[in-house]
Amino acid sequence: MQRLLFIFAVFMTLGAMAQNKQLLYGFDKVPQSLLLNPGARVSQKAHFGIPFLSQIHVNAGSTGVTVFDIFKEDESSINDRIREQIFSLNNKDFFTANQQLEILNFGWKNKNGTYFSGGIYQELDFMLYFPKDLAVLAWEGNRNYINNPFDFSDLTFTGEVITAFHFGLNKEVNKNLTVGIRGKIYSSIIDFRSTNNSGTFLTREGEGLDNFYEHSINNADVSIQTSGYSSLREMDGSDEVVKELLGRTLLGGNLGVGIDIGATYRPNELWEYSASMLDLGAIFYTKDVENYSAKGSYALQGIELIFPPIVNGEPGIPYYDTIGDDLKEAIPIDTLSNSYTRLRPLKMNASIKRNFGRRVGSESCDCLKMGGLQDYNQAVGVQLYNIFRPKGPQLAGTLFYQRRFGRYLSAKATYTADPFSYTNIGFGIAADIWKINFYLAADNLLSYSNLAKSNGVSLQFGLNIKIKEEE
Repeated sequence: MQRLLFIFAVFMTLGAMAQNKQLLYGFDKVPQSLLLNPGARVSQKAHFGIPFLSQIHVNAGSTGVTVFDIFKEDESSINDRIREQIFSLNNKDFFTANQQLEILNFGWKNKNGTYFSGGIYQELDFMLYFPKDLAVLAWEGNRNYINNPFDFSDLTFTGEVITAFHFGLNKEVNKNLTVGIRGKIYSSIIDFRSTNNSGTFLTREGEGLDNFYEHSINNADVSIQTSGYSSLREMDGSDEVVKELLGRTLLGGNLGVGIDIGATYRPNELWEYSASMLDLGAIFYTKDVENYSAKGSYALQGIELIFPPIVNGEPGIPYYDTIGDDLKEAIPIDTLSNSYTRLRPLKMNASIKRNFGRRVGSESCDCLKMGGLQDYNQAVGVQLYNIFRPKGPQLAGTLFYQRRFGRYLSAKATYTADPFSYTNIGFGIAADIWKINFYLAADNLLSYSNLAKSNGVSLQFGLNIKIKEEE
């Protein structure tokens, strides 16, 4: 059972890119770059995403353990390999999974040059910190850990599935500055989380009792918040569940609001600076809320066995039932329906880009005569990314190279260093074929020869109808 639980945890937490989309950020030939920076430069007059195909984003990975670490073929047993990984990880190691499906995306530019865009997307986000103390206790037991407290604060996880409805505007203030803002309405489909837990489990020698041990739970304060879960348990059949989930998708769940803001500044033709802040907002959980809370302390100094005579086949003393009742009385598990508010995981991007190479531009205008800033067919730069998580920020740094091949094909290559890997090489392309815009981007290309050894794999692609400025 221990082996199965650990293997299940590895597979359930193999999603770990922290929502960083460094290949799309600043990739202006892809309309979806506006979702990463509302103030990005816009290269089209209008666009319309192919429903359910305009952006599909999935990733997988982990910070400290891979599938190969568990299932590799060597002289050790699988139990030995699992034990090795448990002790090599710590409570700062984390695992995340993120998936996005764009349902609808559109945009157009009005006569004043303001670009309006909007759409709907569904997102799944899961986050787990490795519970080191609890994993050691579950795997090893407490026999070799006398006077060593096991900390309940290691238990930290969050998970949610939401739908976001968004609408924004992008405005070129002048030839140097472009700004943007996007408003969002969130509809929560399901949410669960457990953070800020405290308390310890301790085994020590019992006072005044030779060869006896005292097992104690000290100042426990553990809670799990859920929304959208309890009502699903009571539904009869999958059809009813699907109907309920679709209703939550279309603004029928717990609602929230948020904004994205961003800007791009070009002091001259060669240099470009950009920054964005995404999901500054919160979701208010008031419907279908079920929370579990356990608080208290409990101490057990062993069981004093009594062997009464068995009369008429009557059972003996129910020792373990008595212990269970005492534990429930000392640390009761309360089920509550209190509403709660949850801030969205705030994401921040910033980049510096240096243009060089051959000058390029639209054939329908002379940007230099019009006072605009000319584009170049090549660029290099650096991007920084941060997302705020329960135990602190997760950072990533990216070096990138961009190149345009004529008017119809663009490419971007990246090298990213983050907590998951220092060898993350990515590559993305965007092609405009007639009015069809197609893009494909993948991270961790070096790991594709053996995905089992990879700490992370990410893939995103999409199809749009794009109308250029001159059309």
